[in-house]
Amino acid sequence: MDATTAIASDDLAARLRQALGDDRVITDSDGLEPFLHEERGLYRGAAKIAVLPRSTEEVATAVRICAEAGVPVVPQGGNTGLVGGAVTGAGEVVISLKRMNRILGVDAIDYTMTVEAGAILETIQNAAEEKDCLFPLSLGAEGSCQIGGNIASNAGGINVLRYGNTRDLVLGLEVVLPDGRIWNGLRALHKDNTGYALKHLFIGSEGTLGIITKAVLKLFALPRERHTALCVLADVDHALALLARLKARASEAITAFELMSGFALDLASAHSGDAKPIADAYPWFVLLELSGSQGGNALRETMEEVLGEALEQELIQDAVIAESLDQAAVFWRLRERIPEAQKPAGASIKHDVAVPVSRIPEFLRAADAAVIAARPGTRLCAFGHLGDGNLHYNLTQPEGMDPQAFLDCWREMNDIVHGIAVRLGGSFSAEHGIGLLKAGELSHYKEPIELELMQRVKAALDPSGTMNPGKVIGTA
Repeated sequence: MDATTAIASDDLAARLRQALGDDRVITDSDGLEPFLHEERGLYRGAAKIAVLPRSTEEVATAVRICAEAGVPVVPQGGNTGLVGGAVTGAGEVVISLKRMNRILGVDAIDYTMTVEAGAILETIQNAAEEKDCLFPLSLGAEGSCQIGGNIASNAGGINVLRYGNTRDLVLGLEVVLPDGRIWNGLRALHKDNTGYALKHLFIGSEGTLGIITKAVLKLFALPRERHTALCVLADVDHALALLARLKARASEAITAFELMSGFALDLASAHSGDAKPIADAYPWFVLLELSGSQGGNALRETMEEVLGEALEQELIQDAVIAESLDQAAVFWRLRERIPEAQKPAGASIKHDVAVPVSRIPEFLRAADAAVIAARPGTRLCAFGHLGDGNLHYNLTQPEGMDPQAFLDCWREMNDIVHGIAVRLGGSFSAEHGIGLLKAGELSHYKEPIELELMQRVKAALDPSGTMNPGKVIGTA
């Protein structure tokens, strides 16, 4: 940082402290460090100022001061994103929502909850359960991710098949706009047909159009009956047949339907120390869950009947139904540990793709063949939410290969995997978003008219381009 830039940064920090208080502004290197970290280690933030407001009004004040100075701001939640969406560049200011973490109210009659954006997802889940309700958004980082970031990235997770993405779980929002004004859209309405649904501009916008400060969330009845099973299959086509059979018999009760390759499950078992419930080697596993609010044992009987028929018809090779909550937790722990378990196995190139559910086998066959042809020995670590068409198609380096040499293939592998997904009517980003990591992919794969419309929205709401610049479609 040159002398002129340093003076300008010091002046901005002084103005922010004067308006908000000394404890709201961090400029020392040790204090800044947590806000410069990025989950995958692909980027490092460069901000010299972090602001930690405690109210919407303080967020608005900070944004207004930065806007007047022409200084870009980057909203930051739990910093668990996987595409660099909260990474700061030089001269940018972090606005962290971590101190705005209150549950403002739970209405068990309307089945709604009002929260501040910094509330931890797991805290929200627990607050709902205390009122005999369910907030169904669930993902691996739920113990540290914040709801504002979940909304800004339109997070998915394991329950999308039944409850939808985050977009489907939000009734209302409060947002600080790029000029510091506050839009209050905190309406707890399931029906509001009064013009453009403005909340949907900000859900999934990754902080490029405004900073989400509060939200009204949709709750559901707490399940009284929940049954989890792990099945083994010879091929993915059989997984689709099993899903179809379950939908025909228990469509509304299917909470999750997760696909895992044998290699992925082996990694998770070795890393977590949890033994695989089915020890033999199989190419594919499906983790499925049925739940309902009626209680009793009807869903257990349905699950047993469907799996019994599937076994007789050789759609599955074997299955284990969890006999306790602890055993079900082991099944889910194995699924959730897969991404972390890849790290000891060497360098990995990760993809978050979606294709129509019916085309998942076609995608896997085409991608497997193309990847192996390009880089023989690559270990294929595929897993994800088969029920909604979202796969995490991760590639682990060949054994003995230099990790950096494999990472140097990132662009080549992206071209292969993303190209196949898009050709099959799919998406190169299903639930992780765009951020910095995939901004180039967006411009490559999106139709020109789609890009133009996105750019027009960005220019209309953030004409100065100071709200999380460079992410998604870049500056206005």
